[in-house]
Amino acid sequence: MPRLCYRMKGFGYSLLRHSSSFTCSNAIPVVTRASCHLHGVFTDSYPCYQSSLPGHIQQHRRCMSTALRQHIQDLTGPEQRVLNKLYEGLIGGQRASLAESITLVETQHPRKKELAQVLLQRVLAYRREQEGRNGGRPMAFRVGLSGPPGAGKSSFIEVVGKMLTGQGHKVSVLAVDPSSCTTGGSLMGDKTRMTELSRDMDAFIRPSPTSGTLGGVTRTTNEAIVLCEGAGYDIVLVETVGVGQSEFAVADMVDMFVLLIPPAGGDELQGIKRGIIERADLVVVTKSDGDLVVPARRIQAEYTSALKLLRKQSKSWNPKVVRASSHTFEGILEVWAKMESYRDAMLASGELQGRRRAQQKVWMWSLIQENVLLHFQNHPSVRDALPHLEERVTKGAISPGLAADLLLKAFSSSSSSI
Repeated sequence: MPRLCYRMKGFGYSLLRHSSSFTCSNAIPVVTRASCHLHGVFTDSYPCYQSSLPGHIQQHRRCMSTALRQHIQDLTGPEQRVLNKLYEGLIGGQRASLAESITLVETQHPRKKELAQVLLQRVLAYRREQEGRNGGRPMAFRVGLSGPPGAGKSSFIEVVGKMLTGQGHKVSVLAVDPSSCTTGGSLMGDKTRMTELSRDMDAFIRPSPTSGTLGGVTRTTNEAIVLCEGAGYDIVLVETVGVGQSEFAVADMVDMFVLLIPPAGGDELQGIKRGIIERADLVVVTKSDGDLVVPARRIQAEYTSALKLLRKQSKSWNPKVVRASSHTFEGILEVWAKMESYRDAMLASGELQGRRRAQQKVWMWSLIQENVLLHFQNHPSVRDALPHLEERVTKGAISPGLAADLLLKAFSSSSSSI
């Protein structure tokens, strides 16, 4: 037991030293002694900090995350050096470090997933410090763009992105490509459509495969947004796969949800149907040029009428419908002006900050559901019973519902006996 206590105590000091880097550089760490109890868990090992931010001279305690204390094991020297290099390069605005960090977040390797969470905690602490200096206002504006295949999402993003970088903004684009349900591969072709923007040094484009994730985004898109903001990108554009009327997961991770629709994409009934349209803060009718101007005007009028039938999502903003052309650039400035008006109205009312807080809870539960399913599938009792039950289901001996109940019973009974 003394040997175990000594090892746990060393582990506790290492975590406390590491956790001090999570806080802002203006905080002076005062670390208390970690205690080791018979069951090998940490108690009373909460670091205390004296804040030295101007106008906020007060002592307050910051408890190290319980999840981190239980989830992260002692970092090795090489791991610490890698994380420090990634973090310093990321907040320094290095695109290579940002790309490596997103790769680390997207990995399925168990140990690398733990390292990714350590990096994310540091970036989140850095972002909180930046927002504190900005009066609590978000440093970046997140915009999700969705729409059916062929709506011109990539072309629209390139035109808007070039316009924004020309105004001095730093733009990151997280483009999600669909993965094949047969081979699991993904074409990753969005970046090839953004030839001009991909060469812009004030822009960062990261294509990612869905890898079977539903809703038009990946499971790590939300974390990639945090990394992009930490790297200094003040405009984050998230392009989803071509989606239908009920796939709008991106709306739960951005500040503004923009729906792109092509002309002649259906009658007015399509606009009235509930689903993706009622989550849109702005509807853009694309390809409004040449012979498509008249159909685009008709679609604009129909969707404007459809939006009036839907319940308002915000007290500060009424969804708008505008026309734009990525070919002639007509309407692009108007689209950005609407986006700025939305951001200003939501910030002034405080709804944008409230939406972000609610989104964090949504994604926490989304990840919990995903990990619980993975844990269920890998549980020994489930793995033992699964082949037999699958065979009986395929033969029609039992119903899928009964098989699911039996598997859940085996999982719950074995888990409760542990």
